[in-house]
This record gives sequence, structure tokens and C-alpha cells, in this order.
Amino acid sequence: MSLAIELLPVGDSDGDAILVQWGEENAYWLNLTDGGYASVGESVIDHIERHYGKDITIHNMIVSHADNDHAAGLIPVFKHFKVGALWMNRPWLYAHEVIDEFHGNWSIPNWIEYVRHEHEYLVELENLARARGMEPREVFQGTQIGPSIVLAPSRERYLKLIPDLDKTPPPYKSDAAVGARGLFELAKGVLERLKETLQIETLEPNPPATSASNETSVVQLVCHENHTVLLTADAGPEALSEAAIFAAGLGMLSPPDLVQIPHQGSRRNVSPPVLNAWLGGPNAGAEERGRAYVMVGAKKPDHPRKKVKNAFIRRGYPVSVGRTAWIRKHWGFEKRGVPITTEPFSYDVEDD
Repeated sequence: MSLAIELLPVGDSDGDAILVQWGEENAYWLNLTDGGYASVGESVIDHIERHYGKDITIHNMIVSHADNDHAAGLIPVFKHFKVGALWMNRPWLYAHEVIDEFHGNWSIPNWIEYVRHEHEYLVELENLARARGMEPREVFQGTQIGPSIVLAPSRERYLKLIPDLDKTPPPYKSDAAVGARGLFELAKGVLERLKETLQIETLEPNPPATSASNETSVVQLVCHENHTVLLTADAGPEALSEAAIFAAGLGMLSPPDLVQIPHQGSRRNVSPPVLNAWLGGPNAGAEERGRAYVMVGAKKPDHPRKKVKNAFIRRGYPVSVGRTAWIRKHWGFEKRGVPITTEPFSYDVEDD
């Protein structure tokens, strides 16, 4: 059985569009995670038709989180191809469980209407799926999607983050996010115990927080034969910590063959404890443990951040960056795509 991962260009700005292919050369399955902004959808369609055929089925379509730079591009793709299953988390489904975090003037029906309006692209995907007789599926920790196991978010942590999402009303209680931070502190404690003998890191141990929406990102570990790939979307330290703890409980916390650098290499999305837990401690790049890939918008020359790139290189993960061309890593399938180059270590890094 073979495995291939493709990171597709996402235009000038943010987002992701990632294909996972597994099986044999002439009998395989496809997962698609995210599709970039709506304008990116047509280029994703063109790529799939060119390399996989016009009549291909996307067996699993996964929305990593509810930001439109990840979800909106999936709408034209869903319309164009046969889709076996759609996986996405919809915050309005949990109104009864989170409504107490909001002002008492909000009724459940009004809250749901507001949140659905703010997520029109998710509602459209939901309607497209129902028109084909399928209901979108929740995608929480422990879910198996083809060769991928979902490591984060847990349902509990996802619900705790809903009050802090940009596209839900402001929470009524000022301490609405305490539960999520509490989990992060627990996660950090576990990861610090895992790194007791690791080298000191220069990357910020407590980076400025990324958005609550990013922290809801689906973190997947693709496991196929002897190969593992960690797909991170826009996950931040909370999500990656939770994923590491869950993977450790499964006996699966070990350096992956390939890791996606989260959120286009933002310094807000990784920390030394998380990287040490997932990749191993710094070894000055002496031993190659795997590879790190990141797709970056064509007009974002400051990403990936140099501190982040260096942190992966330092841990034995040479970094490859895609901007206008797709990146493919394969085990067993035919070789195709543009040659992959790696980034040099940067001795001059950002001050902020």
C-alpha cells in the first residue's frame, strides 16, 4: 500500500488545501482537507482533474476549522465531485450546551440564527451535503477518517472555545475561556515532564495566543504502513498539546515522517514544549528525523517566520516552503510535481 501527501497553492494569502492519497497506483482513495478561500476552489478542481481524473471520488472532505480561508474553497469542489463523506464541526449544533456563556437576552433560536449567518459558507456546505442525502459528520478527537486519526480537538475543549470564537456573540462571562487555558496549563505540564532532559530553546515558550478558531483546528495523524504524517491546519499550542497527550495515550507520540508547519509558520502557533514532544529535542539538525512542509500565500514573504523555521531545522526537520507550486511527498506512488528544495537556516531572525 502506498501513501502520498499534496499541499496545494492557496493564492496570495492564507489557508490550506491538502490531499491525502492512499492505496495502490490504480486503486486508491482520496481525502481532501480544506480548500482555501472561495477563489482557490477552481484551482483545486483543476489540480484534481489533471492528476486524478474528472470522475474521481473524494472519499472524505474535511473542514479543519470554521475560518473561510480554509472552508469556502470546498464549496465549488463539493459541487463538482462526488464526495463520500463531509466532516466538519458546526458551532450552532451545541447551542444548548454553551448558551449559558452568553447574555441572557439571547434565546437559543436567535443565537443559532446569528451563528449560522456568520458561517454562511458552512451552512452552504451543510445544505449541499443534505441535498445529496448525507449529513455532515462531527470531527472530534478519536475519529478515524481513512488513514487519519483525529488527535484534536476533543469535544469538551471545542465547546469551551465556542464563546471565544470571532463569529459567535461576545461571551457574557469574562472567564469564559478559563477552561481552555486550564487544559493548556495541564498539557504544558505534561509536555514539560516529557522534555526534562531536552536542550534549551530560543523560540518563545509562551507565544502570544493565536485565535480561538485556530485552536479548534482538526489535528490529524495519518498512519499508513510504517509512515506517519502530522497535519496541523492552523492549530496553536493548546491544540497541539492536546493532540500530543492523546497520541501519547495511544502509544503514537513519536517523530512523524512528515509534519505540516501550522498556520503558515506563524510564531503564535508553536512552542518549544510542543515541538520537543512531537519532534524530539534540538540536535542542531545533525540527525534528519523527518521533513517539514508549509504552504504559504504568494504575497506573504515574511512567512514562515524565521524563528519557527529554525526551530524545525534545529530538531532535524528540513523545511520546504511552497508558494505558487504544489508540494508532494510520496511513499510508493509515482513521483510527480516540482522538485522540492529546503530552506537554509537563518542566523538573523525577527525581533518580534
